[in-house]
Amino acid sequence: MNKKALHKLSYGMYVISSVKDGKLNGQIANTVFQITSEPVRIAISINKENLTYEYIKDSGVFSVSILSTEAPFKFIGLFGFRSGRDINKFEDVKYKIGVTGAPIVLEYALGYIEAKVIDSIDVGTHTLFIGEVVDADFIQEGTPMTYDYYHTVVKGKTPSKAATYIGGS
Repeated sequence: MNKKALHKLSYGMYVISSVKDGKLNGQIANTVFQITSEPVRIAISINKENLTYEYIKDSGVFSVSILSTEAPFKFIGLFGFRSGRDINKFEDVKYKIGVTGAPIVLEYALGYIEAKVIDSIDVGTHTLFIGEVVDADFIQEGTPMTYDYYHTVVKGKTPSKAATYIGGS
């Protein structure tokens, strides 16, 4: 089986954020999708070893900031290759607190979606969190960053904890 065929699936680049005991955390993710239109529900896939997973599981809320193609690798790396256990990822980042209490990254974001978790599904290394959307808005015009753009233009790599990781990618 050639798992690289899975790279042809279409993904975006997002910062998924949550809150726990007043602390904020966020991470890069590429697996976010709308699953119903009425009520509006989305699903996200988060690795169970990530701090953001703990925050979402505890608080029952998350936000999705939709990244633009203007987001530089350094910004993506802050949320994608650093752990909130070691640094405060929000220290020098523009953000606001949403209606759920979760932080919403505004920097390099085209828009955001906030959700309350209504269900979760254990899928092995990851959990699919299903959320009912409680708020969403545009931040600025631009082009959303796709995962393909991240790989081909930004020259980014896939972290080993990503849902789409294939050894050596």
